[in-house]
Amino acid sequence: MSGIALMNLISVGIFGMVLSAAFCDINWTWQKRFVMAASMAGILIFQGIIYFFVDSDIIEEVYPFITHIPLTVTICAFSKKYLWSVVSVLTAYLCCQLRRWLALLAVAAFSGGSLMQNAAELMITFPLLWILIKFIGPSVRSISHCTFLQQCQFGLVPALYYGFDYITRIYTNWLSEGVEAAVEFMPFVCSIAYLIFLSYTSEAERVRSRLEQTQKSLNLQLAQVVREIEALRESQEKTRIYRHDLRHHIQYISSCIENGRLEQAQSYMREIYSDIEEGKVTAFCENETVNLIFSSFAGRARDDGIPIKIDVRIPKIITVSESDFCVLLSNGLENALHACQKLKNKGLYAAIEVSAFEIKGKIFLQIINTCEEDIFFENEIPVTDLPGHGMGVRSICAIVERYDGIYAFSVKDGRFILRVSL
Repeated sequence: MSGIALMNLISVGIFGMVLSAAFCDINWTWQKRFVMAASMAGILIFQGIIYFFVDSDIIEEVYPFITHIPLTVTICAFSKKYLWSVVSVLTAYLCCQLRRWLALLAVAAFSGGSLMQNAAELMITFPLLWILIKFIGPSVRSISHCTFLQQCQFGLVPALYYGFDYITRIYTNWLSEGVEAAVEFMPFVCSIAYLIFLSYTSEAERVRSRLEQTQKSLNLQLAQVVREIEALRESQEKTRIYRHDLRHHIQYISSCIENGRLEQAQSYMREIYSDIEEGKVTAFCENETVNLIFSSFAGRARDDGIPIKIDVRIPKIITVSESDFCVLLSNGLENALHACQKLKNKGLYAAIEVSAFEIKGKIFLQIINTCEEDIFFENEIPVTDLPGHGMGVRSICAIVERYDGIYAFSVKDGRFILRVSL
């Protein structure tokens, strides 16, 4: 064995052992570092002694017993995590293939032989080790805190590769002989792993979407509660002012009556009544949360000069989740208000009509607003290519589908119509 080949064997041993330890979440004290370094040195020395007295083919066959098992036991003694100690060693073994394949690329590019292969692997080993510890290690260590099942899932591919490599390359010659089952096994594993990854990614996306909708609902409710509290505060302030000035109002009205100025007295009373009505918080329905939504959007429409007609009969307790219904309602009203604001900015007429009621546990909602004609539909759902738009419609569809309900979007005579039943 040449000197470069021997150094390469030592470097790959150090690579695998250091990486195995780096993949474990261990509180490294100087005592632990010393014991780990001593264990690694002992394993390397033991390997060297055996290499001088035993055939190299036998060394490969007993390598798990003289390296991987002692390394696993040492790491387990530090981490106290039996499963993850095995997983970390298997994962590090899988990562060892990175250096080999990178070196093979260099050999293929420069038409080198085994000497170049060993030299390239030796040169790649420690830079690659640093990259894996720096950028991959934290992610791998975080999985050690996951559930037993998740750790098993993470370690499945490294374990399958470890068994495949030893069975088909060390203990048999199936891979080099082209046994079809051996050749096709790892592509099969990659396919299964990819499908599982897709399944988990899809589920994670659904969970993330539900959390985003819940967060959006909470944010909307919080914003509306703040607006409602502000409206109540303003109403109370006006009431306090009128109470304080009530004596003056009465004196003025009494003076007008005594002097025969009845129309002036009536005009003054109508003015006071109008001011009081403006400060009153309107109750649109019995459900407090839904009422907050309508109060908020009615106030925004009024501020923008957009007429809004609301006919709502929603009971105090509804059969669907209040947060889901409020997100659906808020998205529908937000889209209607946004469309009307665009018309108002162009000097065109804009108005909103809302009706909602409950019958036998079913909630029916209809929102009609004036709109521009250039609305595009795909599969009967309005779509837009404007950045940041379209989320509301997707959220409405997702919520209705969750309750096996029905939704319909349409445009007729310059009016956009949303109908929902859930």
